[in-house]
Amino acid sequence: MKPLAGFLLVSSSLSLCCLLLSKFLEPEYFSSAEFDVRVINGFRTNSSLPLVIWCSSDDHGDIGGRALQEGDDFGWVARANFWGAAAHFLCTVKWDGMRKRFDAFVAGRDGRRCGPLRKCSWLVREDGFYFSSDEVSWKKDFSWF
Repeated sequence: MKPLAGFLLVSSSLSLCCLLLSKFLEPEYFSSAEFDVRVINGFRTNSSLPLVIWCSSDDHGDIGGRALQEGDDFGWVARANFWGAAAHFLCTVKWDGMRKRFDAFVAGRDGRRCGPLRKCSWLVREDGFYFSSDEVSWKKDFSWF
């Protein structure tokens, strides 16, 4: 094999490897990315009081909200820019005299933890707020107070 042909083969192989890595390892940092964000009413003793949620973003403005009965959800698509930033969604949640503001999505924090499916789910329960990237395994992130 001639030296130039060997160099081109190695160069092409490296380019292909870099392309594959950028597509599969951390896609949110190599292109603009969309994340499915969802907040679910996970109260077990909800009675007749709904969980009220209202969300907004500096970039997207007021995205609205709703009153969620047990099992209902409120969701939207968060878009992070090329650098994995510029997406921040803040929500206020109220239920039976309790009120909590929380960061439902922050691109720099959630880009990796939302997993390869880019699913960022919150389950709100009586004892706090749980996060999941697959809606199967939930981890308590913080309490109401």
